[in-house]
Amino acid sequence: MFFASLNRAKDLVVWSWTYLWAFWFILVAFVLFYLRGPLKISENLGMATMFLSTLTPKFYVALTGTSSLISGLILIFEWWYYRRYGMSFIEQVSLNHISPWLGGGDPPDSSATSPPTVPECKVWRNPLNLFRGAEYQRFQTATKKEPLTYYDMNLSAQDHQTFFTCEADAGSKPEYEIMQTAWRERNPGARIKAAKEAIVLNPECATAYILLAEEEALDINEAEVKFKEAFRIAETNYRRSQQLQHQNQLMESQHRRDTNVMIYIRRRLAMCARKLGRLKEAVKMFKDLAKEVPPIMNVLNIHENLLECLLEMGNYADVQAVLAKYDDISLPKSAAICYTAALLKARSVADKFSADVAGKRGLTVSEMAAVEAIHRAVEFNPHVPKYLLEMKPLILPPEHILKRGDSEAISYAFYHLTHWKRVDGALNLLHCTWEGTFRLLPYPLEKGHLFYPYPSCTECADRELLPVFHEVSVYPKKELPFFILFTAGLCSFTALLALLTHQYPESMGVIARTILMWVSAPLHYILEKADSVLPTSLLHLLSKM
Repeated sequence: MFFASLNRAKDLVVWSWTYLWAFWFILVAFVLFYLRGPLKISENLGMATMFLSTLTPKFYVALTGTSSLISGLILIFEWWYYRRYGMSFIEQVSLNHISPWLGGGDPPDSSATSPPTVPECKVWRNPLNLFRGAEYQRFQTATKKEPLTYYDMNLSAQDHQTFFTCEADAGSKPEYEIMQTAWRERNPGARIKAAKEAIVLNPECATAYILLAEEEALDINEAEVKFKEAFRIAETNYRRSQQLQHQNQLMESQHRRDTNVMIYIRRRLAMCARKLGRLKEAVKMFKDLAKEVPPIMNVLNIHENLLECLLEMGNYADVQAVLAKYDDISLPKSAAICYTAALLKARSVADKFSADVAGKRGLTVSEMAAVEAIHRAVEFNPHVPKYLLEMKPLILPPEHILKRGDSEAISYAFYHLTHWKRVDGALNLLHCTWEGTFRLLPYPLEKGHLFYPYPSCTECADRELLPVFHEVSVYPKKELPFFILFTAGLCSFTALLALLTHQYPESMGVIARTILMWVSAPLHYILEKADSVLPTSLLHLLSKM
């Protein structure tokens, strides 16, 4: 009973403080009105008016010009911050720091050493990532544009350190210590040099050959040769550590490292076979890997490589079998799974589909199933259709992707656009139906239809993963923040005032005085009425009491 009363009293105090500012404002106005005589407010206002009337037009030109410059600088900063982080800086500061104080909420933690950050989205290793030397480097040489961001390459370095190092390497194996730092080098030449130094120390350092195959090889044939050499060494190391893995914990970690190296090399060899047109060989290698891969390497998503190879072969029955295994409610989804399922459904009806005919007679059962599959895929990743329909230009996919983000859409469309074009009418069906998904999702950030609500952090993560020359796709489309529009209007208005005051000083002075008279007229009227009703001073009122 006591605690209930205490909580009610606390709620009453919080409620009273919410409206106390209005009472405080009325009280200040009341006191100023009654003390207008001793404070000589009228005389001071008259002196201020006289001072303003003596100012030259040059002062007003400087004032409006300075205001325009300051508001322009604020506009430039706000626009840069919005393009960089997808939000207004002033709005963010207001919500995170000012609103808690005005609204009676908890103030920001002053002991925190870092500013509040956008919620982190999990990034995944791109199962279809390209070869750095044979593909990314050739693109950079031809276009003078960097296809990979430092953030993306740093994530790859972390992956390599996680999968290609172990506790047994510390101290006793300098070649692996060299490789541990080599992955983090920003300069490709420094990475290649470090790998060659590791090979000099130990010709059986498989990870050094992996780096040379990724970075130094200038085409896929050369990369395949280097990966085969790495595989020969890695297979020997794997068999050796397999026999010793039960001796102690260090040997067990070394065998786990050798297993990861073997899986990585076999996957890259399968990708080489796919790129060189040996599709049956690539499919067999990917199927074997999908069966043998340990749980820790599931992040490679080898089934997506298998799906792409089967689609290239036109083996739709096996594609359906792979989807039946991996398109499960308990497994994480991807754009490859959702859009491939939609492609298979569209394949049965797309060649005869007509939007005009369907609008008159309605959709058949198979057409409805295809449209629902497209809606499901678009809800999962709404960025993909613009790339498949070639409404946005494609770029080379990054080495890491964000599921449901623009980076995943680029990676999917880069490989699967040809598969959609191969199915007659599939892109037409997609063009006619994909935008209908958004009518089912009026508030995608708050409530989804078939999936969880769309994450709000994808834009910031994609900006870190994708190169600066690419315009990141944003969903849902954001309107310009109020403060950007406000500062743009303020900058334009003050610049116009400065120009008019400089060109027509006399006319602008007359206009300014007229506006001041119009604004002050109601205030003078209210003061005169108050003087006729209320006493002239607080002291006079007290004397009557």
